[in-house]
Amino acid sequence: MKKIDGKPGEVWYPLQLTAVPTPVPSPTQLLVRPTHLALNHRDLFLRQALYPFPSFTTPLLSDACCVVLSPSQHKSSTESSRVLLNPAHGWLDSPLGPESPADFAILGGTSTNPLGLAQDLLVVAADETAPCPMHLSGAEAAALPLTGLTGWRALVTKSGIIESSGNGTYSGKDKNLLVTGIGGGVALIVLLFAVQMGVRVWVTSGEMAKITKARELGAEGGVSYKEKGWEKGLKGMLPKERPYLDAIIDGAGGDIVLKGGRLLKPGGAVVSYGMTLAPSLSYTMQAVLNNVEVRGSTQGSRAEFKAMVAFVAKERIRPVVSMVLDGGLQNLEGIEGLFEDMKAGRQFGKLVIAVGNDGKEPEGGESKL
Repeated sequence: MKKIDGKPGEVWYPLQLTAVPTPVPSPTQLLVRPTHLALNHRDLFLRQALYPFPSFTTPLLSDACCVVLSPSQHKSSTESSRVLLNPAHGWLDSPLGPESPADFAILGGTSTNPLGLAQDLLVVAADETAPCPMHLSGAEAAALPLTGLTGWRALVTKSGIIESSGNGTYSGKDKNLLVTGIGGGVALIVLLFAVQMGVRVWVTSGEMAKITKARELGAEGGVSYKEKGWEKGLKGMLPKERPYLDAIIDGAGGDIVLKGGRLLKPGGAVVSYGMTLAPSLSYTMQAVLNNVEVRGSTQGSRAEFKAMVAFVAKERIRPVVSMVLDGGLQNLEGIEGLFEDMKAGRQFGKLVIAVGNDGKEPEGGESKL
């Protein structure tokens, strides 16, 4: 990003390309080349100065599918093998949160971590990678890491509706789940994970066309959050033998506890992984009396990332891709178009950039966005 003056929410930092030296990996690092990159809402918020600690030297983007060019001496990777990069560093395996919160950082665009993935070449710690599931295309693979990790922790670790047998098998059979804001990457991957685990999923959206697409992916049904009293319409859709929600997974905030909480079972959970409507949500006395819990969920640990990727590989889950842009990082006009689509909420799934490389070393300097 290029720094310009402006107030948060009003400024729009321009994109620019910068030439930097080709990185050299240490013995515990991999030299990788992205084949596909994916956008996230945090990238949009960074360009609007609505995300903490923006950096004008760290490249943007947290998601990539990469080809290994130089294997690590301490990892069983091979040249030309595909890997996914853990987008959240500094969190090993604690189910509660980062072991040292001060050391936790997400990749891309901030001063808290110098690594951003919008580069022709980059070096990464071998331990922060996972083999790319072989059934995924490059675009699908790039669509997975950050939304997959966020959705996995929200559903598997935080919602309280999923049981694990300990051998990579997960079940939420016959539980009822509401996923709000279907069409976004996290909401869609939660839907895919939950359906595969036997959960009955309902969704909300501002567009009925997105609800129709969600039903094609396995959702039981959905309602428009633009309709007054949408929670009443959703209540009528729930099965008679279990006429309540076991959990809600939400990325909007606002009045979700007030409205969705009326449908939750006593002791049910609202898992919040973001607040796109406003930086707060309301908690009511009704929710107190019903013992409703609000559980914050931020990305996830390295252990959760690797468990998520293994589940995707085992169950052959395919993330939903809304659009793939050709032209690589040089196509700044096209990349701006992707940001405009995200800003307007036109996407259903992830927005991906095909970097388009031939596996050869670049001539001259490396480019980064």
